[in-house]
Amino acid sequence: MTERWAERLLIMRHGEAGPGRPDAERTLTERGEREAERMGRWLASRGDLDATRLRLVASPYVRARQTAQRIAEPLGLEVETLALITPDDPPEAVVDWLLGEPDDRPLMLVSHMPLVAALTGLLVEGRTDRGPGFTTAAVAELTAEVRAAGCARLLRLVSPADINDQEVP
Repeated sequence: MTERWAERLLIMRHGEAGPGRPDAERTLTERGEREAERMGRWLASRGDLDATRLRLVASPYVRARQTAQRIAEPLGLEVETLALITPDDPPEAVVDWLLGEPDDRPLMLVSHMPLVAALTGLLVEGRTDRGPGFTTAAVAELTAEVRAAGCARLLRLVSPADINDQEVP
């Protein structure tokens, strides 16, 4: 299988957020801002990805939009929001959305646990209970000819702590 950019799907958990209610209004902590900025710089520095072509889609929750904005800045991207990627939304609905999207650009979803793990598990293993654990601001990079249940391959799962200082400008 050719590793075309159009096949890439990045699934990211938001950066560290502070406590608060309502949940949708929780904001990033200073650490969460740094985590997201680090991941944005790392994506921008990667020679194997044309990250400037990414379609960047975030949950409408404040902490996810803040994280996505910090990813968008070094890449010169706009952030879209998608109501069906909040923490407790069903991953099957996200897969249905992915299958209906005609846009062939690489895609990055910025969302929450438990959805990011369940969605990754569904895409890779065909089961929502098989997803990896996501630390804050972690990114799962998948490739698939079809973005459907059981059809993706997990290329890597990277957290801010996994990136050494030589990789981030």
